[in-house]
Amino acid sequence: MPSVRSLLGLLAAAAVCGAFAFLGYCVYLDRKRRGDPAFKRRLRDKRRAEPQKPEERGTQLWDPAKNKKLHELFLQEVRMGELWLSRGEHRMGVQHLSNALLVCGQPQELLKVFKHTLPPKVFEMLLHRIPLICQQFEADMNEQECLEDDPD
Repeated sequence: MPSVRSLLGLLAAAAVCGAFAFLGYCVYLDRKRRGDPAFKRRLRDKRRAEPQKPEERGTQLWDPAKNKKLHELFLQEVRMGELWLSRGEHRMGVQHLSNALLVCGQPQELLKVFKHTLPPKVFEMLLHRIPLICQQFEADMNEQECLEDDPD
C-alpha cells in the first residue's frame, strides 16, 4: 500500500513534468509563429495602421497661442471661480472652476493645482461635478453635430 508521502512525491513530479511540457510547447509555438513570414507582414501592417501616439502623456490638447479666445475663456472662468469662492459661494465657484477645467489644455495638471490650493470640501465638490460636466459637454457636442447636419 503506497504511503501518502510517495503519492505526494509522484504528484509533485507529475506537476513539474507538466509545467516543463507546457513551457516547451509555448517555446515551440512562439518560434513557429515568429518564423512565419505572414506573421511579420501582419505585424508590420498592424503597426502602420496604429495612430501615432503622443510622445508625452502630458502633452497639451490645444495650443493657447493658436486659440486666444479659448485661453481667454479659461482665464475668465478661473477668475470668476476664485471670485465666487472668495465671497463664500462655493457652488458658483465650483461651477466656474469646472468650466475652466473643461476648456483647459492640461486638465490633470490643473486638478493637481486645485487639490493643493482649494479647501478639501470645495475640491471634493469639484470632483463630484466632473462627471456631470463631461455629460453636459457630450450632450452639447451631439446637439452641435445635429445642428450642423440639419439641412435647414
